[in-house]
Amino acid sequence: MPTKDEILSELGLGPAWRLRDFPGLAAGSALVAREPAPSAPPPTVDPAQSEARVVRIANLDWGSFAADVDACVACGLARTRKKTVPGVGDVRAEWLFVGEAPGAEEDAKGEPFVGQAGKLLDNMLAALGMRRGEHVYIANVLKCRPPGNRTPEPGEIDACRPYLDRQVALLKPKVIVALGRSAANTLLANDATIASLRGRVHRYGGLPLVVTYHPAYLLRNLPDKEKAWEDLLFARRTLRAAADASLFSGAH
Repeated sequence: MPTKDEILSELGLGPAWRLRDFPGLAAGSALVAREPAPSAPPPTVDPAQSEARVVRIANLDWGSFAADVDACVACGLARTRKKTVPGVGDVRAEWLFVGEAPGAEEDAKGEPFVGQAGKLLDNMLAALGMRRGEHVYIANVLKCRPPGNRTPEPGEIDACRPYLDRQVALLKPKVIVALGRSAANTLLANDATIASLRGRVHRYGGLPLVVTYHPAYLLRNLPDKEKAWEDLLFARRTLRAAADASLFSGAH
């Protein structure tokens, strides 16, 4: 029988996860500078149309969700994207993983978390006995890639938030896992560090939310893989506690 370390090595989680529970104008420039060409202004949306859009999105079902995202022109990212990235996974999932925004590979493929970061996320799921498409749904706050992978602008987040909220409402996951500081700060409306957010149960839309590192960060900082594994174990305990509480309340 293969050892634990051999199994984890096969999953690509080296250094191996330790499966244990935890408690818890530049110089020299010309005197007359040429003004930069004005950038295209972002699209303006009539408040009444914006409200109607939010109401429409709030009534989408899974059958119309992706098509509505594909047709979205609510912010300037509609002009630069290749493909929208609505999300992927089991629409009856208990786990919802949320990142910040698609990258170049995601923009090309139309699916979140592909490439090396996606492979690492898949390995992390496998270590929990899960896989993409079963019991798991993966999404981003933004459904379109910001050019050059820059930080999303507040207006872009505001334009895309109704889609994420609708995904949460449709899924009703038992636990949400925020992948990376940017996603966590956006969902929790704060600017706290990962260190201060880890190991605690937060709330988003009334649902438990746990914060951990983004897989792309872990690829650059291998020692923090162990911390991320602690976070996933904590998320699993949180999910089980929520399920037990639901059963208990349903029995009375």
